[in-house]
Formats: sequence, structure tokens, C-alpha cells
Amino acid sequence: MGVTKIGTAVRRKEDQRFITGRGQYTDDLDRPGQAHAVFVRSPHAHAHVRGIDAASARAMPGVLAVLTGEDVAADSVGGLICGWMIHSKDGSPMKAGPHPALAQGKVRYVGDHVAVVIAETLIAARDAAEAVLVDYEVLPAAADTAKTQAADAPQVHEVAPRNTVYEWQLGDKAATEAAFARAAHVTKLDLVNNRLVPNPLEPRVAIGEYEPGTEVFTLHTTSQNPHVARLVLAAFIGIAPEHKLRVIAPDVGGGFGSKIFIYAEETVCVWAAKRVGRPVKWTSDRTEAFLCDAHGRDHVTHAELALDERGKILGLKVKTIANLGAYLSTFASSVPTYLYAPLLSGQYDIPAIYCEVDGVYTNTAPVDAYRGAGRPEATFVIERLMEIAARELGVEPVQLRRRNFVKSFPHQTPVIMAYDVGDYNASLARALELIDYTGLAKRKRESARKGLRRGIGFSAYIEACGIAPSQAVGSLGAGVGLWESAEVRVNPTGSVEVLTGSHSHGQGHETTFAQLVSDRLGIPIEQVSIVHGDTDKVQFGMGTYGSRSGAVGMSAIVKAMDKVIAKAKKVAAHVLEASEGDIEFKDGRFSVAGTDRGLAFGEVALQAYIAHKFSGQELEPGLKEGAFYDPTNFTFPAGMHVCELEIDPDTGIATIDKWVAVDDFGNVINPMIVEGQVHGGIAQGVGQALFEGAVYDSAGQLVTASFMDYRMPRAADLPSFTVDMTVTPCPSNPLGIKGCGEAGAIAAPPAVINALTDALGHENIEMPATPQAIWRACRNTPAQLAAE
Repeated sequence: MGVTKIGTAVRRKEDQRFITGRGQYTDDLDRPGQAHAVFVRSPHAHAHVRGIDAASARAMPGVLAVLTGEDVAADSVGGLICGWMIHSKDGSPMKAGPHPALAQGKVRYVGDHVAVVIAETLIAARDAAEAVLVDYEVLPAAADTAKTQAADAPQVHEVAPRNTVYEWQLGDKAATEAAFARAAHVTKLDLVNNRLVPNPLEPRVAIGEYEPGTEVFTLHTTSQNPHVARLVLAAFIGIAPEHKLRVIAPDVGGGFGSKIFIYAEETVCVWAAKRVGRPVKWTSDRTEAFLCDAHGRDHVTHAELALDERGKILGLKVKTIANLGAYLSTFASSVPTYLYAPLLSGQYDIPAIYCEVDGVYTNTAPVDAYRGAGRPEATFVIERLMEIAARELGVEPVQLRRRNFVKSFPHQTPVIMAYDVGDYNASLARALELIDYTGLAKRKRESARKGLRRGIGFSAYIEACGIAPSQAVGSLGAGVGLWESAEVRVNPTGSVEVLTGSHSHGQGHETTFAQLVSDRLGIPIEQVSIVHGDTDKVQFGMGTYGSRSGAVGMSAIVKAMDKVIAKAKKVAAHVLEASEGDIEFKDGRFSVAGTDRGLAFGEVALQAYIAHKFSGQELEPGLKEGAFYDPTNFTFPAGMHVCELEIDPDTGIATIDKWVAVDDFGNVINPMIVEGQVHGGIAQGVGQALFEGAVYDSAGQLVTASFMDYRMPRAADLPSFTVDMTVTPCPSNPLGIKGCGEAGAIAAPPAVINALTDALGHENIEMPATPQAIWRACRNTPAQLAAE
């Protein structure tokens, strides 16, 4: 292959090893002399731990150790942290309860870590774990998001009265109340954004090692951000000094946010490796993943939209109770606050917005970022309100949206965000064309003749992603900067290694990053390799989440390549005996302006290392440059998704007939990979809308703890998607790209529910809209449903 240009649909380089079974995932690794860890987990949602009897377990064959919270405390291992400080509206800091790696005196959700058994084999560890006897004093559980703040609710953490972590606000309350006072119409909405379990293809795995000769710890783990994991484990949990701790994240089979966080299992494995003098390996099974991986969503919301007599939006009021689970996970506090409320404006010019969010503890698994992280929740609120308002006003949903779209840029919303560029009407117009909106009435009549109900739903989404800039997120409470790093190493033969702080767990970085380098340096894509996921190889980086790898990670690579090209011009000038200002670089060749004298990129690279032409100290040998990139603004992907479906009222089954997605991702590096990301995101959003929902009973037991009870979308549930794009290049990064990884998951749920409610003729259905729920909604009047 030759040079691979940006914008070309190139097959993913990494897929060859994945589809032939030659990937190297953490569970594929077996370290010499490794032992196996099995966790003793609480069967109760809330209980005092009065005692742990591990004598029988320790005496069993092959058992090396049984460790408890007392051992953790004895070694001064710190608790897990939340890295984003949120302040309540009264100015007080959030109330973060303790989160020990192994329980110390109390368990707070089913699956909480009570002890760990380490043995020669996995079977021996499992047998011994069953022999550990724990004396529990069972306590009442707080498991209902809407009721956990009640005065008589069980107290999850003593430091948080009424189980309230914070009572936060954003926006101008007085201006919003004034807008409602002059409104001609107010649309009101109560909704639940259902709790989700991430379920990536590869469950979490951790292998901890300790080398006594060097006093170095190594953690192999399934992480989206290995450097952040090392930082937290070193600086806050206190496992080891940072330079004595290596974190390696090899091939990782999906994450969707659930592998951003620092969990108890990784902490315990790396700590216990020194304790037992052996590498310690833990691999999650699916039950553990359901119980203990950080969940997503789980909002209870009341929202109101004020409009004037012409249907122009005047104001928006939102009150949300956000379930944060039993402990504050790594970024949990930010998701229902600064990743949520600033996107409530959607694509609309809303003069006044006021949002209140109460973050609450419950005796359930921790809740943190899940694909979209706050943006799907915000989009669901505003897009459901827009659909209902249109129906109440007797206006076409398309018309109401057009009337209220932001039309000029830049646009400052009343809730922090400053949208830089966009053309929302262009996405809508293209979507209407592709869905054949003019033929909808005919299709509805044809469905009705077959005894089916057809509906159409729109979702005009926007998100703030490319999570950065550091100054902005720092002012909002983030405990770290959110820049990204890159190093470009040019070898003497002209091949290139790129070391990036962005981590790939399915996004195709080994292809798109190499494609960028191939295009910019004019070399074949085969001569470019991408290195990531190892803190001993790669300079400090912030990892992958929030659709930041392109806008931030690739921009760092561009910045480093600019430095490489600048130095290579100096080298070429020396070799060609020309002025540096006369050297031009184009299509992989350095040439003297106005002449046919020149050198290919590889020839210049070789001369940089030979260095015979350099005199004195005026130019160092070699060709290697690094860069850190911190953008000036978030990026704002936006678009219009349209879902058209049919309901069979006899079975309650909803069949999606058409799906059109018209997205604005700015400039696109590889359209094939971008389209795949859109497909995957839509599938997850459809899953939330129609099938998925984590349910706890009143005792805090997860009753949807397997795929028998937690329904994931299958290929047969999805249509062939029609994907198209409009382009407004992003001005805040050198590539003009915006990010695509979360768009489908953000846009899809309201598109589906808006289509369902259009087909039903009323609004009384919630996610997940299972066949049973749809069947009931087809038979009951809105009044009957409300009474239930």
C-alpha cells in the first residue's frame, strides 16, 4: 500500500490479529508462579461485619492467604477515591464516604468486597472462598433512588445525612422563574432514566506482580487509562511510589466507560502480590461483572419547558435525583452534574435554564460514566420535552425544532457551554430526505391495514466531548488536567513509531492514528506503528473516554509531527546545502524551492542519524519529538437521528423499520470506522430504550444479574442503518474533528421512545419499553396507566 490519505475508508490494521485469535488480552497472560484470587463478596446490600472466620479456609490445600480489611488497614492501603469535587449550592463540598478496597466494618451493596482468597489454583481459591465464614448483622437497605433521601431511609454513609452527597445547581433560577411567569404554555415531564450494566465483551481482569529486587510493582489490567490508574494507585491509595509502579493495559475488549475507573480488585491484586510473594491474577466472571462493575444512568427527573404563544422556548427547569450507588466511583460525581446539565440546552436557543441535581447514595453498585456519560440523560430530557410540547401545541415536531434551533455561531448557552460551529437545520433536512418523511402518512395507513401501529421519532442531539480543556474542567472541579500527549519516533530507515497516551479498546486507533501519520508524513501506512497502554513505554497520558482520542489525542500527534517536520527541514537544508527557508515539504518529499533537488522522507531520516553534514552543536542528531496538546474548547458533535417503527398490539413487539442518522463529526479521518462507531452506539441506545434495565428489589438484591434477566439487543432487533454526515469543521483543534464514539448512544433512546409514543398515541411508557410494557400500553388508556 502507498500513502493513506485522511478521509479514506481503510480496513482496520488490528482486526487481523483479533479475528484470527492472536490478540493478547489480560486474561491471555499467565505470569510465572502466579496465584489466583477469588473475592468473598457480601450477599447483603447493607450489613455490619461483626467478624470473619477464615481459619478453615486458610487450612485448605493450596491456599496461600486470606486477606481482609484489617490487613488492608495494617498496610496503610488507602481507600478508592473520586477525582472530581462537586460543591453543593450552599458552597459545601460533597460528602464522600470511605471506600476501602476490602470492607472495614460494614458492607454497602450486594457484591461488596469482604475478603480475598489467594491460592495456587482458581478452583482451590473458589473452594476456600466458600469456607470463609462472615458474621453479618443485616441492616435495612436504601435501594430506591426516589426514596433514599427520606428522613426514615436507612443511612448508607454516616458522613452523608439523608444519603445526600450534594445538592447542586446550575443556571439562573430567577431568570428562569421569570421566563415561566410569562409563558403561554408549559410542558411538564416526569421520567426515569433506567440503570444500565455496561457488559463489554471482555470482563475485567487484573494481574499484580512485585519484584523484590527492584521493589517494582506491575499491574496488567483492562484499563482505558493506565496512566491515571498508576497515578491513583500511587499518589492516593499508596501502593507504591509512581516510579516503582508499572501499569500495562494490553488489548482490551471494550469498555464503554466501565474500564476508566480504579476498582478494588486491581488495587487488591497488586497489593497482595507483595504480601504473598507471587503474582496474583483475578478474572471476573459475568455474575461479578453484573454485581460490581460500575453501572450507568439511573436518574429520576422532573422537567418543565416554557414556551411563548409562537412556540418559542422561553425557559427550562429540571430537577434530577441521581443515584451514585453505595460509593463514589472515580468520576461519578461529575456525570450527573457538569457532564449533564450543561447539555440540557440541546440544539436549541433557550434563554434561561435552571437545573438542580441531588446526588444520592443507595445500597447498590456504584454508578459512574457509561457511554455518553450525562449527555444521553440530558438529551433524553430535552428531546422528550420537545416531542411532547409539539404534540400539546398541535405543531409538527420538525417545525417546533426548526423554530428553536440555534441559528448563529458561536452561541453561548445559559449553562456554561459555548457552541462554536454547527448547522443543525442541515442535518434535519438531510434526515427528512433520507427517511422519506413525505411518505410517512402512506406508510402509517399501510401499517394500520395490517393491524400494526407505526410511529416516527426524532432526536436532535448535541454533546460536549473531546473532554478538555484542562482550565475549563479544572474550574469545574476535575482533579486532573485533560490534555493528551504524543511522541513521534522516526527510525533511521524512515519508519515511524507513535507513542500515544490515548488507549484503544475497540476504537481502531492503530488504523486511524497511523492513517494520520501516513497522510501527514507521506509514508506508507505499513511503516507506522502505534504504541499505547504501557506506562513504562509511553509518556504520561490521560487515556480514552468522552470521544477525546481524535480531537485531543490525534491533535497531540499532529503537534509532535509538526516538530518532526520542522527539524527534518533543518536536516534537509544541511544535506542539500540550501537555506532552511527554501526547504519545502510535500507528499513525503523535502525539496529546494524552485528546483528539482530533493530528498524523500526516509532519506532525510537516515541523514538525521548519520549526522555527517552537521557542524558543531547547531543541530542534534536524531529525529524524535514529543508534544502535549490541550485544546481551547470542548468539541460539539451534533446531529439528527430518526427512528421509524411498527408496534404489534397483539404481542407488544416493536420492530424498528427504518433508522436514519445524520451526524456532524467535523472532519472525518476514516469514514468506515466512524460509521461502525455510530452503529455500535445506536445499538446500545436501542438496548436502553427497549430491553435493558438493571433492577434492584427493596432489599437491595440485583434481580437482573445475568443475561437470562438482563436483555441485550441482538442483530435481529436492529434494522440496516442509513448513516450520513454533514460537516462543519471544529475550530478548536488542528484537524477540525469533533468525536463520534458516543453519538449513537446519546441520540437513540429519545428517538425510539418518541417513535413509540407517536405510535401509541400517548406518552405513558418508560424505558425499557419491553414487549410486556408496550402490550399494556396498547390496551390501557392514559388515565388507567396513570392510576396504576
